[in-house]
Amino acid sequence: MSPDLAIHAPYTEDLFSLFLQCLPTEQDELSAELWESGTCGIQEEPGGLRAFFEEAEQAVLVDRFRAQRPVLRQEQGIDWAQVSRDAWPPLAVGERFYLAPPWRDDPTPTGRLRLEMTPGMACGTGHHPATQLCLEALERTVKRADCVVDVGVGSGILSVAARLLGAGMVIACDIDVDAVLIAKARLGATPLFAGSAHAIKSAVADVIVANISSAAVEELAEELERIAKPNAKLIVSGFPEWDTPDQFRPKVELKKAGWLCWICCRQNY
Repeated sequence: MSPDLAIHAPYTEDLFSLFLQCLPTEQDELSAELWESGTCGIQEEPGGLRAFFEEAEQAVLVDRFRAQRPVLRQEQGIDWAQVSRDAWPPLAVGERFYLAPPWRDDPTPTGRLRLEMTPGMACGTGHHPATQLCLEALERTVKRADCVVDVGVGSGILSVAARLLGAGMVIACDIDVDAVLIAKARLGATPLFAGSAHAIKSAVADVIVANISSAAVEELAEELERIAKPNAKLIVSGFPEWDTPDQFRPKVELKKAGWLCWICCRQNY
């Protein structure tokens, strides 16, 4: 998976596109799969995404994305790099974050923290509602010098956010080795490993964030309690309203576009 927006020649004549139907909540995952498939640019359109290709087998792509009802279109010469860049404008999230891709030089609004998002990275652009909810939850919970544990680091966006908020230490892990390799480029010296919370020592975390799924959070419940300090806060997300974990009781519930994020106190899990 390419960690950055691919930039080749700015114009091409031999170009075609696929329009793929998807919900807004599916765009991050679909975009990552399109980058893996060799797209040279992605544009958001009503009802889905349009992906541009230079050198690819059209029949193979149509078959791969058959579930998204692909519509093939031959394209004229187009500055697809600029089209792709324009599809990722800066985004204000919560009260403190300002998400922007690396090629934008828009000034960061006063009082906000600039958080770089990189399209093509392990579903880590910050556009998914669950990710945005986790960012808002981190704003509410992380205090300076806290130890934050990020379980299921993905692209590393939440770990970077915790550092920007003043966390004294961030520990991150993910069972997806590819995600860890991508996150390493973003997180530098942050302790990061391929694995899960089982490898983290007990009573270390002031804040735990797990943006994974309801089932995964329930499976890890005992380990999350073990690594938490007595007054720790747990942020869990990655699940829609109809699929909430049974083993937790939220102190605060955040909602966005049908997705939930819970902030729990240690005694609630």
